[in-house]
Amino acid sequence: MAENAQPIIIKKVKKGGHGGHHGGSWKVAYADFVTAMMAFFLLLWLLSTSSEEVLVGISSYFQSPSAINAAGGASTSMINLGDNIDTSKGDGEDNKESDSPEYYSEEFERMEMRQLEDLKDELEYMIENTPSINEFKEQLLIDITDEGLHIQIIDKDNRPMFDLGSAALKPYAKQILREISPILNEMPNRLSITGHTDGRKYIRSDGYGNWELSSDRANSARRELVKSGTPVEKIARVVGLASKFLLKKDDPMHSSNRRMSILVLKKRKEDDISRGQGLKIENKKIVAPDVRPDQAPQKINNIDVESNAQLKDAIRGGTVRRSGEIVRFRGE
Repeated sequence: MAENAQPIIIKKVKKGGHGGHHGGSWKVAYADFVTAMMAFFLLLWLLSTSSEEVLVGISSYFQSPSAINAAGGASTSMINLGDNIDTSKGDGEDNKESDSPEYYSEEFERMEMRQLEDLKDELEYMIENTPSINEFKEQLLIDITDEGLHIQIIDKDNRPMFDLGSAALKPYAKQILREISPILNEMPNRLSITGHTDGRKYIRSDGYGNWELSSDRANSARRELVKSGTPVEKIARVVGLASKFLLKKDDPMHSSNRRMSILVLKKRKEDDISRGQGLKIENKKIVAPDVRPDQAPQKINNIDVESNAQLKDAIRGGTVRRSGEIVRFRGE
């Protein structure tokens, strides 16, 4: 009976025969798809939290990535938003707060703008009424930009601020910086100093060229301001931009392209620079300070200055009222 028994054969059937054909490549493709979708939604989130100015700047950059324009050399951001507005470089949440109109109150920014306008008026008055400076008034360009009060001290044929290839200030250049230093100190806003050269190719045998020269000239201006009473901590930035941002682009060799720029920074721009240097800026709303009755602006000699014409005609021996703020002018 046992000899006639048939052997028992167990046949196992494997399911999913298609797996051997495709292998695991579909997993790689699926992972790539998920990664792409995650990046896409992250991009949408970033765009939704960016301000309109940043979006315009990004759009302009990708349309013309090589067109980096910074008037007067005051801006060094890779993405320039025009009119000297930079995208700040730092923690995303801090940037969002910085770009928010609510972060710097409108009242504070209006007050800051009035102070800058008053500072500009006082500088112009000093230049007009100081004999040792008046002869250089054509070499002093002063205007207000979105970044702050911009003061440019430019070279003129036969009357340069520096000797050719030198970072040593001429005596009259030192005099100009000594005169403007006390006026700049009237506002707590910090300063940015930039050096520029013309388009002339300049390089020494040791590799020293326009980049080093423009940086050294900016630093010479910083030292003279500090020597004249400007606090060291008031200087936020000193940079040299060689001939990258010419004042007269159609004439790279023009003497006015050799210049020093001093920027009295708005609080918003000052914070952007600090973030760019890796410093943490406390997120708090900046508002204009309250003025107590005993601090209210008062008239001197019954003069209430409200226009540039009146400003120049006013008696300059004391304190006058200008745009609702107290402005002190040095006596003549």
